[in-house]
Formats: sequence, C-alpha cells, structure tokens
Amino acid sequence: MAAMSPQGLLEALSAVADPRKSRGVRHRFISILALGACAVLSGARSFIAIAEWAMDLTPLLRAKLGIGRVPPCESTIRRVLQRVDPDVLDEAVSAWLAACSPAQTGRSVFALDGKTSRGARCLDGRAVHLFAAIDQVSGVVLGQCAVDLKTNEINAFGPLLDRFDITDAIITADALHTQRAHAEYLFGRGAHYILIAGGNQPSLHRQLRSVPWKQVPAADTTSNKGHGRVETRTVKLVQIPAGIAFPHAVCPQTGQPRDRVRGHRPDLRQHHGCRAGRCDPGALDHRKPASLDSFSWGRLPVA
Repeated sequence: MAAMSPQGLLEALSAVADPRKSRGVRHRFISILALGACAVLSGARSFIAIAEWAMDLTPLLRAKLGIGRVPPCESTIRRVLQRVDPDVLDEAVSAWLAACSPAQTGRSVFALDGKTSRGARCLDGRAVHLFAAIDQVSGVVLGQCAVDLKTNEINAFGPLLDRFDITDAIITADALHTQRAHAEYLFGRGAHYILIAGGNQPSLHRQLRSVPWKQVPAADTTSNKGHGRVETRTVKLVQIPAGIAFPHAVCPQTGQPRDRVRGHRPDLRQHHGCRAGRCDPGALDHRKPASLDSFSWGRLPVA
C-alpha cells in the first residue's frame, strides 16, 4: 500500500456526485469524502471520531486533502456522508485501494461472502447485511453492496462482479451461490470457480458423494492456529471422465477439516463437502488448494 496518496484518493472520489446545492457550501465535497475515508482507515468509528481526527491534522495534511484552515465540523460531515450513494462511494474507494495494491504474479483469487454488520441498522431497524468480494492475496475488498436478506445475495452476485475484471481469475463462494446461472455467468466472463456442492444441487451432490474419496490421495494439507483453535484441512482432487452434472465443471474436490479447541477433546468429525470447479488441478499449482478452500468453507457440514 506504499503507493497510496491523497491525490490519488481525491482523483478516485471525483466520480462521486455532490448531492448538495451549490449555495452556502463552505467545504469541498471531495475533501469531506477523503477526510472520512482516511479517518476510517485510521480507526475512526463514528462521525465525532472523524471530526476529531480532522482537528488533529497538520496544516500540510489538511492542504493535501483540500481542507482549509478550519476543518468541517461533526454535523457537516454527518449530513454530507448520510446523503452519499453508498454503492457509488464504495466502488470509488475500492477501485483506489485495488490500484494501490502491489502487482500480483499468477492467477488472481477472489472470494465472495456475505456478513451481517454488528451495530449497524437500517431505517426500519433491520441489521445491515453486506455482500463483498475480497482479493485473497492482498486482502483488499474489491467491492461490496448491501442486500435485504441473506437469500438476496444470489441477486447481487452478478452486479457485484460486474464492477471489476475477473478474466482468468478463480472465484470462490459458499453453497448459496452454487447456481447454474452463476456458473454460466462466470464462464461467460472467462473466470474459473470453486463452489460448494450442497443440498441446493441434489443431482450434483449425489454424483460427487458417490466418488470413492477414500481411494483418492490428498492433494494438499494445511494446518493453522487462531481463536483458540487448531485446524488441519485436507483437500482431494479427482477428474471424472463421464462429466459432472453442473455447467462447465471439470474437477470435483472434497475437503476434510479437523478442529481441535484448546482445553477440549479434539473434534475428529470430518465435515465433508463436494465442490465443482471450472479450473483443473494444474490451474491451482501456484496456490495451495487447501488455502483456497478455507476461505469459503464456512464450517458448513454436508448431510
């Protein structure tokens, strides 16, 4: 992220339209957006914290952000940011972060997942559910959008990926997005996919469960520690000459995570999941398959 600069951020934010009327404007719209983005990246979690962060800026940093001698107050920042289109702003900031990321070698890997935000509420009191795409190598969020309900992530799949180039990239997602329409969409844009085959695709799930996985050697095994848990994940890959009952799928795989929690007896239950991917085993040579598998597994057991 060494290439980050206020000038680059201001240029990216110029794509966001100013919702205010021109009369009575004292602070530049782009400067308020840049101020909010930089403050949040620095740890601010409220409008008051953003205003306090602005007050602590040196004259040189204020000048780089286009802010005058007196920075905008909390009420000004709050009114402006509340009127901004969140999707347009998110797209601009995500594009800036992606441009500042170091150049990558090899195929890109993008993970899609949805999470419900804590402490954030819609006007009707519902929790805010965000559907996001993240670059697994750099950790940069390439884009995100708010959805009404968990099941509505399906409708946000295509519009979210339309924001950036996914040519020759590997897309991972949970079982909710194992949809034939999604597979056709990814194939049409020249992307590969790794998707969980669950109960929402009974024919595919039944076919892959019939594979004699015990006779298939492990392609990769990884172990990691975190949150008081030791996890070992094994991935197996195999090819089915007769074909897979899913659009453009060529290589099924199964993952077997084993968890051990500190202070407890080891959990040796194996959570099996069958996945179908457009990419063949050779396409994963530059990435550890188990590492790719771990992001979108979600600890969902397959019945």
